[in-house]
Amino acid sequence: MKIALLFFLLPIFCYSQESRIDDWALSLKGKSGFLAAHRGTMGHLAKDRLFAGELSFSKRMRSKDWSDEYRNPYMGVTLYGSNLGNKKILGYGFGAYGFIEFPWTRGEKHVFTCKVGAGLGGVTKVFDQTKNPKNVPMSTYLNTIICLGIQGRWYMKPEHALIYSLDMTHFSNGSSKVPNLGVNMPFVGLGYEYTFKKKETPPDFKLAKFERVPFFKSWNASVVGILSDKQIFPTGGKRYPVFALSGILHKQFKPKVGMEIALDVISKQSILHYRDYIPKTQATILQVGAFVGYNIPLDKFRFVIGMGAYIKDRYDPDGMFYHRVGMRYQFQNGLLLNLVLKSHWAKADYIEYGVGYTFNYKGRYHAK
Repeated sequence: MKIALLFFLLPIFCYSQESRIDDWALSLKGKSGFLAAHRGTMGHLAKDRLFAGELSFSKRMRSKDWSDEYRNPYMGVTLYGSNLGNKKILGYGFGAYGFIEFPWTRGEKHVFTCKVGAGLGGVTKVFDQTKNPKNVPMSTYLNTIICLGIQGRWYMKPEHALIYSLDMTHFSNGSSKVPNLGVNMPFVGLGYEYTFKKKETPPDFKLAKFERVPFFKSWNASVVGILSDKQIFPTGGKRYPVFALSGILHKQFKPKVGMEIALDVISKQSILHYRDYIPKTQATILQVGAFVGYNIPLDKFRFVIGMGAYIKDRYDPDGMFYHRVGMRYQFQNGLLLNLVLKSHWAKADYIEYGVGYTFNYKGRYHAK
């Protein structure tokens, strides 16, 4: 769940790199949608039409070092509130999330973007074995809120824009407590945005050219220690720690394209209680996996999404394949922070909280 915290820090880190104060904007948007029952056990929940409101504060990024590569993305923070599709069982959801929007087009009158956001949210009703047993999606009041979608801005004047969107908003606790099916809410939105100050960015700089390096050279090697926990059924049961160590090789091929491969060694203590009738030891529950991921570099941040397979997994509690989506932050001195969701297909496994070190780190890319 705490993976959302890094998204709050992302706008702060990026704002600090700006040399101009322009394109600050405030927007208000209404959204309408429905509760998507992504599991058969949720078919009884979709009763009410969804209505949501969002208040956003954003900035068009125009730094010299990275933003032009992404067509000057928008970054900001959104305050969110809505019903959850069943007021009696699910109640209401509220939250705040940081976001980034990558423009697909960049015109004077119209900008069309892809939006990614994550933050912290709260719900008013949770699962209770006696009082609210039908609330299978939510078991904690504090949750992660994630928003993925597309959004357009039509500038009627430089300061005034009509905004429209199609997105999916998601609440869940990242499997920190069960039950945790989460809620998925598709929305269409319509709103208004006011830009306080709008300037044309003068072409007073040139981006450093990316130096093409042979495939087998210039890989960064990192080691990351991971600590987490998870709860397994039955509901209200014990929480079990997770320990892991990842060795990662990472290479940035282009300003917007990177790749990583990793070897993962995982000790998930909950496996000791998987099929209790089978004797187990700390050595036998050890899982070893190989992972390949696609990276999106964003200055010192890099987003990672990818898939791995267990090489050693004696008891096979979750299947052969696992997935990762999240982010890492690379400090210039080599320190690496890791915040990633590990899952098995659509089922969350646990959040990987990690600290690591990158050996002989030389920066984001080699310029000519």
